[in-house]
Amino acid sequence: MNKKEKLVAGLLAILLGCFGVHKFYLGYTKEGVIMLLISILTCGFGAAVMEIFGIIEGVLYLTKSDEEFQAIYVDSHKGWF
Repeated sequence: MNKKEKLVAGLLAILLGCFGVHKFYLGYTKEGVIMLLISILTCGFGAAVMEIFGIIEGVLYLTKSDEEFQAIYVDSHKGWF
């Protein structure tokens, strides 16, 4: 089983969420590319929206127990929220 650290994922989402770094960390390449492209192709205007998504996801990651985080975001591969 591939164990990902929820603290790392949560902090990446909060700090670098507009670039989708947390998605790449969790192995969600498609979702990470979508977030990155929205941030870049909108000349940064979409980055604000993606950062809000990142903050929400970071808080969700950090409020789950380790077992819930592993089951939902790593094992079940839930890409969005």
